Amino acid sequence: MKEKLLNIKELASASVESVASLKDLYEAKVKYFGKAGLITELSKGMKDVPKEERPNVGKLINEVRTEIEEMFSKREEVLKKEERAKTYVSEAIDITMPSKQRNVGALHPITLVRNELIDAFTGMGFSIYEGPEIEEDYYNFQMLNIPKDHPARDMQDTFYITENILLRTQTSSGQARVMLKTQPPIKILSPGKVYRSDSDASHSPMFHQMEGLVVDKGITLCDLKGTLDEFVKIMFGKDTKTRLRPSYFPFTEPSVEVDVSCSECHGKGCKLCKGTGWIEILGAGIVNKKVLEDCGIDSNEYSGYAFGMGIERIAILKYKIPDIRLFFENDVRFLKQFK
Repeated sequence: MKEKLLNIKELASASVESVASLKDLYEAKVKYFGKAGLITELSKGMKDVPKEERPNVGKLINEVRTEIEEMFSKREEVLKKEERAKTYVSEAIDITMPSKQRNVGALHPITLVRNELIDAFTGMGFSIYEGPEIEEDYYNFQMLNIPKDHPARDMQDTFYITENILLRTQTSSGQARVMLKTQPPIKILSPGKVYRSDSDASHSPMFHQMEGLVVDKGITLCDLKGTLDEFVKIMFGKDTKTRLRPSYFPFTEPSVEVDVSCSECHGKGCKLCKGTGWIEILGAGIVNKKVLEDCGIDSNEYSGYAFGMGIERIAILKYKIPDIRLFFENDVRFLKQFK
């Protein structure tokens, strides 16, 4: 038995020295300590050793086992260092080499325009309020002077979740929430997504709006026009003019449609403005006295103006984009133009 163990020890020593990789070392280790390994088989054979010899034989087997394990352990440390050194060489980075050019993303045109609008109006003293997209009928319609039987509801194809819960059709619902909780002076800008059941080249079932509200003493239509004049000059150029046309919205009285002079022909008439020299960009007006009163604001002491615009509409005019659906198709060829 002693001679057999010494032979195994010599064989193991030769095997350990000859291996050149950690993988080979693992395979060699299995040969001695695996389920059918040489040392394992000797341990299993202890039952055949006479009782009086078992202590000495067992001690000898354990000594040889320990010595062989130490051989493998030392060789493993050497191989690990060698492989680590090879890795350092193979993965070394030459910092003097030119870097690889990486494609850099860009903000979406809607985000670009939204940021520009926010910058323009916050520069005029507006604060930002973002209301919930899932809204109550009470805030979306009723508090804006649009009761359940009002014909203005037919102007908006609404996504209802329940009878009284819906996807908001306008960010004006945020204005109602602010007026119910805040006493004048109020000067807010309310951006966000809105939803209407409509889809074609100029309409999307989900789009972005930005609405403004100012409530204070002595607010008139002149204040509204002055604010919008400043806004269009920031967005479309200092020579841009505005024009107000009478219109109707249930939550403003009087109400106006706001046009800007065509940036393409500068008012002379072209294909973009359909020969009129003007392009409609938003709706606005003086806040209806009933809306103020319903929100707990004294309409004899305070007045206000409100305006609302589609951000896609502004982006289409600013970047001359022919189809609103391009904003939502995520075509990289389209988006990378806005870097």
